Amino acid sequence: MRITGVELRRVALPLVAPFRTSFGTETVRDALLLRVVTDDGEGWGECVADSDPRYSSEYVDGCRDVLTRHFLPALGGDPGLRAWDVERRLAPFKGHPMAKAAIEMAVLDLRLRETATSLTDFLGGVAEAVPAGVSVGIMDSIPELLDAVDGYLSQGYVRIKLKIEPGWDVEPVRAVRERFGDALALQVDANTAYRLADARHLARLDPFDLLLIEQPLPEDDLRGHAALARRLSTPMCLDESIVSARAAADAIALGATSIVNIKPGRVGGYLEARRVHDVCAANGVAVWCGGMLETGVGRAANLALAALPNFTLPGDTSASARYYARDITAPFVLEADGRVRVPTGPGLGAAPLPDALAEYTTETTWVPFG
Repeated sequence: MRITGVELRRVALPLVAPFRTSFGTETVRDALLLRVVTDDGEGWGECVADSDPRYSSEYVDGCRDVLTRHFLPALGGDPGLRAWDVERRLAPFKGHPMAKAAIEMAVLDLRLRETATSLTDFLGGVAEAVPAGVSVGIMDSIPELLDAVDGYLSQGYVRIKLKIEPGWDVEPVRAVRERFGDALALQVDANTAYRLADARHLARLDPFDLLLIEQPLPEDDLRGHAALARRLSTPMCLDESIVSARAAADAIALGATSIVNIKPGRVGGYLEARRVHDVCAANGVAVWCGGMLETGVGRAANLALAALPNFTLPGDTSASARYYARDITAPFVLEADGRVRVPTGPGLGAAPLPDALAEYTTETTWVPFG
């Protein structure tokens, strides 16, 4: 069907609790949604960029600008646009993978709905539900952290990820391990907060039998991660460094990672995310699906991806209630076995609810196509 235009819709969803990482603290999710419209259908996408360029160089205002001024005009001459066309025609533009991923997701949703195909079937998903981990932010005190972890475990989450930074690492991990025992699947995420000179200190995490340590060093320091991996017994996982399938192959070849966190927005979309999955599978490297505080739109797509066969570790595909009292879509829920079901409806298998859009929308922009 012919695309007539794209709506950019900014929404602000309050978080149920502040979420603190080494980059800062979020209390509201400021998200950019895209709605691709045809004569008789639509598709939705979500841009996962944050409000500020801290996790990456992208941020919401910048994504909106590059979409309206460059990307959508470059695509507007093709009303029959498909996802692989988005990737090909935006390739000459440098960077901005999160903005590119958002429009690719919306076009995928649109075209898959037209053929009554689910995103997970299109990508090659094999699981009906995926095990859900939960990401626990930096707290003001260890008792507060222990209460939070206890609450998530009582809800049924099968893996705990602790955000860490210098001054909040060894002792919080020790406290969680001592309180909840060796059987707890536990990992840590440093979000680039350390340097190779911290290797001796980070080695103090080794006795706690962690699943992995995620992205301790800056994203451009693959050699540093390789050197650090040789000095730690805790498996090394990369996040921010993995910006493409080629980057994943390089990191694996250098010995900089033995586990990969795949975030579709970070690699430019779900087509490239599948390639990262395939590269890792070919090299015997396990992957899991990371999260960016997505609304139900992005969460639906991530669940579809996490159903692929090499996603063998629990991801950050938490239930909607982990972050939002009310999601923008029908909520995703944690089942009794600690899993979240993969949507099987056409496209993403989820779409924003009109009343939720009305409540959370802060601005809209319409871009005619062609």
